[in-house]
Amino acid sequence: MKVQVVTDSTSDIPRELAEDLGIRVVPIYLRFGDRTYRDGIDIQNNEFYSRLANSEVHPTTSQPNPEDFTNVYKEYCANAAGIVSIHISSKISGTYNSAMIAKKTLEGCCPIEVIDSKFNSAGLGLVVTAAARLAEIGASHDEVIEEANKAVNQVCMYGMFETMKYLARSGRVNTTIAAASGILHVMPLLTFRDGEIIRAGLVRTVSKGMERICDFVKSNLPVTELIIVHSAVEDQAIRLKEKLGDFVSAEKISIGDLGAGLGVHGGPGVLLAAVRRGHVP
Repeated sequence: MKVQVVTDSTSDIPRELAEDLGIRVVPIYLRFGDRTYRDGIDIQNNEFYSRLANSEVHPTTSQPNPEDFTNVYKEYCANAAGIVSIHISSKISGTYNSAMIAKKTLEGCCPIEVIDSKFNSAGLGLVVTAAARLAEIGASHDEVIEEANKAVNQVCMYGMFETMKYLARSGRVNTTIAAASGILHVMPLLTFRDGEIIRAGLVRTVSKGMERICDFVKSNLPVTELIIVHSAVEDQAIRLKEKLGDFVSAEKISIGDLGAGLGVHGGPGVLLAAVRRGHVP
């Protein structure tokens, strides 16, 4: 029996990769008006961004409830060497708390460890895939936990939001500030610190934003893995990969889509880079 790795859909792990590594993804909930969807199951990224652009009602998200995690954990308790459940930062979502409640409900069923990744999106994804790769080769429950916690301390993330409009709609920034940013044509740069999203500066152009992302990556060399995520700006993600390829091997860089979890707040035009620092063992 192997260790089962579980995460939530804010990890933005591509479905094919999750299937290859045996990762179970628990969806967050997305609500447009009076309709609720399970992220990645009832609604896919392309449909989400299309609806986001055209809907008069701004969507909201909510974390999986404890029962969602209880049901998933029950599926694996009898046939897994343990469960390692890794989730979005507890400082920006209640998902971690839902998983903890489920763990307590199933106490004695099988070893269950719930880990706060301190990230979302690709930052969370890097922690999850690091743990899952070790689980796939038969590592013990304690070894998978150790690898996940090690990755938490090695991961960092930095990115650019092309507009503050969606941040304002979701209540994450003041509408006056968002309006002023549009008039001044500035875009916020964001990063993570101790599990919280903080502003890292402002830029006036996408090109300047890419330069800042490249500077961020350079300051964290060497890296074992780098993920670029974007929301409906694949051409920009490809350009960024080309720029990063000047100092990071191309085989270490992958590109993915930004899911609904952050897309609700960022809208189209988000460009992020998440890295795991350190040498390949």
